[in-house]
Amino acid sequence: MKANDSGSGVGVLDKAAHVLCALEAGPLTLAQLVAATQLARPTAHRLAVALEYHRLVARDIQGRFILGPRISELSAAAGEDRLLAAADPVLVALRDHTGESAQLYRRQGDQRICVAAAERSMGLRDSIPVGAALPMFAGSAAQVLLAWEEPERLHHGLHGAKFTATVLSAVRRRGWAQSVGEREAGVASISAPVRGPSGHVIAAVTISGPIERMGKQPGRQHAAALVAAANRLTEVLRRTEGL
Repeated sequence: MKANDSGSGVGVLDKAAHVLCALEAGPLTLAQLVAATQLARPTAHRLAVALEYHRLVARDIQGRFILGPRISELSAAAGEDRLLAAADPVLVALRDHTGESAQLYRRQGDQRICVAAAERSMGLRDSIPVGAALPMFAGSAAQVLLAWEEPERLHHGLHGAKFTATVLSAVRRRGWAQSVGEREAGVASISAPVRGPSGHVIAAVTISGPIERMGKQPGRQHAAALVAAANRLTEVLRRTEGL
């Protein structure tokens, strides 16, 4: 889109759309953004900074403008129905395979929300009801939802967290996270990332239970099952995106 194209009649919205469409092709300096949109330099800068405030635009390490994380979050929200429709059978199968309660978490600001769950029918369990809001500073799901964030947001999320940047680096390297007594005394958990069609992490699949049953290294026993479950959900989202 170019600045002189006919638009919706709401000028500032049309110009903001020009900026976002231009950034779809990749990172742009301010000069390149002006050339791509044919907007006046002060206008392009003002709109890009305003969109940056709302996280629709961000900067790369060279200071160039890029599409911001809010874009992928909105895209992920649009796929929420597909994710939830696929989640229940996957979580039930994961619960039955591991013998532990299984949950699916989505990030919402500084919290993670349990959007689906399959609970153990008996015995000791870590019961997390659907709709429960848990903190982003502790737990394996919080680690997964933060580990692949852009650097600035990742470092912000580490303030007050019970895990470190080194822990998150290990999560990215092996593709799953574990915690033992981190969110709640006596509770262990392990989580793996679910990715949307764009490749961004949009959710975390988790199993949780008492440390006495899960052990102090729950990943040794359950990592493969968690990663397989997360990959099944990722594949569902990729297939439905093309329908």
